[in-house]
Amino acid sequence: MAIEMEKLPNLKKQVNLFYSLDCEDLALKVAHHCDHIILQNIRWRSFADGFPNIYINNAEELRGQHVAFLASFSSPAHVFEQLSVIYALPRLFVASFTLVLPFFPTGSFERMEEEGDVATAFTLARMLSNIPISRGGPTSLVIYDIHALQERFYFGDEVLPLFETGIPLLKHRLSQLPDADNIVIAFPDDGAWKRFHKQFDNFPVVVCTKVREGDKRIVRLKEGNATGHHVVIVDDLVQSGGTLIECQKVLAAQGAAKVSAYVTHGVFPNQSWQRFIHKYEGSENAFAYFWITDSCPLTVKAIGNKAPFEVLSLAGSIANALQI
Repeated sequence: MAIEMEKLPNLKKQVNLFYSLDCEDLALKVAHHCDHIILQNIRWRSFADGFPNIYINNAEELRGQHVAFLASFSSPAHVFEQLSVIYALPRLFVASFTLVLPFFPTGSFERMEEEGDVATAFTLARMLSNIPISRGGPTSLVIYDIHALQERFYFGDEVLPLFETGIPLLKHRLSQLPDADNIVIAFPDDGAWKRFHKQFDNFPVVVCTKVREGDKRIVRLKEGNATGHHVVIVDDLVQSGGTLIECQKVLAAQGAAKVSAYVTHGVFPNQSWQRFIHKYEGSENAFAYFWITDSCPLTVKAIGNKAPFEVLSLAGSIANALQI
């Protein structure tokens, strides 16, 4: 006789989420997405000589609990103090430990072009690979849109990298636009096309490329049609923004009706985001929208709500990743 099994509820695990000071706003949003994520506090202090004096609150109560840490390495000055906590939490007899590092900052320094170059992507991967194993096993490491997928092989067996992407956030936002049926996706170079083109199978695509003319590298249109379309340039990160600006000029010259941009990581050193700001209402501006995520919290705080910038939060995606 067949026995009908009672359907079990989809149980969620309770996760104690610690966070760096820069990530407080993002941590609050993550907790808002899931009642099973409990925010925990760390006392971030410094000794007189400037070295960190850190205290993890409720350390004994973490035994047998699932624990996570939300980190931001976009400011090099705060990396050491965060690593100190990251190395300490798995040793508190926790059931499991997850490190969420939305932006892997040395990802674009992943190769050597000549003897003497230091591939700091490998250096940071080695540092994270030495996180102590918790009672539940290796650390889960959540990273968004790492610069090169082959960097997964830089990590040792002591951590389990989980590579996530912010592209679903962009696609959802594009579906809300009044000209959603007129969107074309543009990639500023072949590297961006290789990373992201499979996630845009249902969109027409334009690809730009850089060619050398004398001592200069010039952006040219390699393939695709931008005429009359709202073209959205997609890449993993932006630094000075020079490539995006040159790509926008090429697309506008090819007849694009509007040009927007999306990057997961708005690094923008030296406040380079200012070159994209709409100067005044009704002015002629190069970018209709510029979407970033909150993977670089210092940038988000600096930009605020200044047009054309819109922040697409990773909070919901992070909340889901913590339940894996």
